[in-house]
Amino acid sequence: MTRGAPSRKALAAALVLGLSATVAACGPGDGDGGGEEKDGGRPKLSVSGAYLPQPSMDDMAAGFLTVRNAGAGADRLTSVSTPLAAEVTLHHTAGNRMKQVSALDVPANGRLELASGGDHLMLTKLTHRPKVGEKVEFTLRFANSDPIEIKVPVEPTTYRPKD
Repeated sequence: MTRGAPSRKALAAALVLGLSATVAACGPGDGDGGGEEKDGGRPKLSVSGAYLPQPSMDDMAAGFLTVRNAGAGADRLTSVSTPLAAEVTLHHTAGNRMKQVSALDVPANGRLELASGGDHLMLTKLTHRPKVGEKVEFTLRFANSDPIEIKVPVEPTTYRPKD
């Protein structure tokens, strides 16, 4: 047993070093794209289920949507803009508390859900009060992915999407 111990330790050390180099080579940020077989740990984002309830106030509205990530790399929604509002802020809701945040996580192989009673977009200083049936342009910006432009329908104030 003593005789084989040093070579097992050496083998284990070599294996750890080799795995460390492999993990480092696959990490985010290398950006060369060379030889990637799948998505190389990059996010692959799409947006669905977006809607804007007709606001009950003239100067403020909330927006909801789902960002799906089919990629192996996580991302973050960092900002949203629309011609409808002077400002769009991101809000995280925990329990009964709503807090403005600088970004919202979009997990790898997961989704970010912005829904009534949860995380959401807050639009302030509206240019006009949108009517049901109107489509509002939004641009979503992310930490790692290209911006996504969508058209969001205005729904009745009491609208709730089906699960």
